[in-house]
Amino acid sequence: MADIRVPWESWVVVCDGAKALFMQNSGDAELMNLRVQETLAQPNEADREIGTDKPGRTHAADGFSGSAVEETDWHEQAEVEFLKQVARKLDELVHQKEAKRILLVAPPRALGTLRPNISADAQAAITGEIAKDYTNLPVDQIERHLTA
Repeated sequence: MADIRVPWESWVVVCDGAKALFMQNSGDAELMNLRVQETLAQPNEADREIGTDKPGRTHAADGFSGSAVEETDWHEQAEVEFLKQVARKLDELVHQKEAKRILLVAPPRALGTLRPNISADAQAAITGEIAKDYTNLPVDQIERHLTA
């Protein structure tokens, strides 16, 4: 892994498709002290709560044969919308809180969804990316992983 440094007042955003932690370093690069500034979470609802009905069916022009239509993955759509919300929050972080350095930590799939939705200003502030899922770790363990 590349040498990632998190200087004083840098932001660390740890997220996946359902949870995001926005933390700021109150310490320095060697003695990191991450403070959670904001948390976003998305409820994990059942498909029957998110979706509307069972998948549809199509019929051929002859009127006799038919086939099922692929069912929509409602959880995946909800994750994409949540990550778009995280991208908007990153933009707010840059413009309203004047964040100059942001370290983005997310699983590879989430990073792939986030990248095209992040504004140019926010992309310029991102100093590094780590393709790992640390969202369910306590803050002290996140600090340990980042300083290792």
